Amino acid sequence: MVRYLRLYLCFVRFSFTKALQFRLDFFFRVAMDAVWYAVNLGFFGVLYAHTSLLGGWTESQAFVFAAGVFLADALHMTVFANNMWWLPIFVNRGDLDYHLVRPVSSLFFLSTRDFAANSLLNVVLAAGILAVTLGRYPDPLPAERVVLYLALLLAGVLIQYSLHLLFLIPVFWTHSAHGLRELYYAFERFAGRPHGVYGGLLRRILVSILPFSLIASYPTRALFEGFSPSLVLHVVGVAAASLVVVSIAWRLGLRAYASASS
Repeated sequence: MVRYLRLYLCFVRFSFTKALQFRLDFFFRVAMDAVWYAVNLGFFGVLYAHTSLLGGWTESQAFVFAAGVFLADALHMTVFANNMWWLPIFVNRGDLDYHLVRPVSSLFFLSTRDFAANSLLNVVLAAGILAVTLGRYPDPLPAERVVLYLALLLAGVLIQYSLHLLFLIPVFWTHSAHGLRELYYAFERFAGRPHGVYGGLLRRILVSILPFSLIASYPTRALFEGFSPSLVLHVVGVAAASLVVVSIAWRLGLRAYASASS
């Protein structure tokens, strides 16, 4: 465990060194995400100009939810997203060989090697938006609820990572240029809306089979409703199960991998 932590810290140091060499890209990413945040907050603002409730949530609650979406996305972009982008390329070019021979878990190495230091400021920005929306929330929120919310939000980030990777692993068999990345992006949009706006079969799918609603919506629900053993166990259980499924799918993919030397 200590060896993996030291290795990850090396990834982080190298990423900061690289990011400082391309400062324009650093500020471009910040500006791009700032616009995305503003557009999404404006979207909810327009909706609540015509209704008082959306999926059972007030405007203040929806803004807290949106800030949680921003923070989860910023963490995913900083820690995992660059690595997800390169995975199909490595598989198709045979470059995966260079990573499989390293004396560490190939899944860990390929998932974390590229820490996006140029996205780290977006984490700070998203956290700031979350702090403002929590501060402006009209009712008092106990500290233990906020702690629970943040813990479940981190579990949501793991779920998002697992879902993203599961949509890419089929590249071992399809050899497509991007795996099922575009399909993942289509489903990811469901994570940006409160789970209460969905109903019936779609809602059950989004909280179990393709649990995009667990990324930010269920943590926000726990923040407003308080501790619920069933809700907490559901989010944590799905996060753990998704990591197990990813591990199994990864091993199956490696068995089907045709390396550059084959």
